[in-house]
Amino acid sequence: MILKETYTLSNGITIPKLALGTWMIEGESATNAVKKAIELGYRHIDTAQDYGNEAEVADGVRASSLEREQVFVTSKLAARHKTYNEAAAKIEESLEKMGFEYLDLMIIHSPQPWDHFGSEDRFPEGNQEAWRALEDAYKAGKLKAIGLSNFQERDIDTILESCNVAPMVHQILAHVTNVPSALIDYSRNKGMLVEAYSPVGHGELFKNEAIVKMAEKYNVSVPQLCIRYDLQLGLLQLPKTANPDHMANNAAVDFEIAQADMDALSAGFFQLWVDLIRGQGQVTDITRKQLD
Repeated sequence: MILKETYTLSNGITIPKLALGTWMIEGESATNAVKKAIELGYRHIDTAQDYGNEAEVADGVRASSLEREQVFVTSKLAARHKTYNEAAAKIEESLEKMGFEYLDLMIIHSPQPWDHFGSEDRFPEGNQEAWRALEDAYKAGKLKAIGLSNFQERDIDTILESCNVAPMVHQILAHVTNVPSALIDYSRNKGMLVEAYSPVGHGELFKNEAIVKMAEKYNVSVPQLCIRYDLQLGLLQLPKTANPDHMANNAAVDFEIAQADMDALSAGFFQLWVDLIRGQGQVTDITRKQLD
């Protein structure tokens, strides 16, 4: 059962392969979602400072019947914090909000503040300072593991050039039709486990007829197919939902996608090929992004 399976990080810490994502789940809904997920067997919960729900997520963990150490909790240092003092203060703030003595994992949410996302400035010095704050919290036992999110190869190199503790995790967008293989390989070669968020492409993959047909072939849902696909690529999964039925469905992925179908799902021209053989002659938005 996938909920009982784990990966092992470079520092020896084990981390469950499937997590509950909590982006855009707020207030009491977040608390109830976490509590229900734990009842269903989830042991990894993912939140972030910018989600505005750290306290409610922690309440959900406390409301469960489990001890704190039985649930792996991840949060993310907000992307805008690029000085040591500010990052260190925000790490402490997360711990205080959640009422935890430690977090199992904290990662830098992005190398660039969101209002500078896509700009030429990669904030190298700021990321090194933020990383130094994570390192100090890690050495103090306040964080059991530390990592990155949404970094590119050059951003990773910036951290590795000055760090005393290497990143253990890299959380990125990766799903059927959008697998950044070079970045995944680079991250792994630097000793990081790769986590993949938005396994259904922010909901867009529900519209992909070829993926729907492939899911029907295996008698599974589109999310189940997409989650299983990423798991077979060796990626940790972070589907988000507040719906208990969806939580249970997302965890029911104890099937195997045949290698030929894995290859088809991995092919950049998969949707285009389906459209063309049906005589539609159209390129979907998702496929167009893949071709650009």
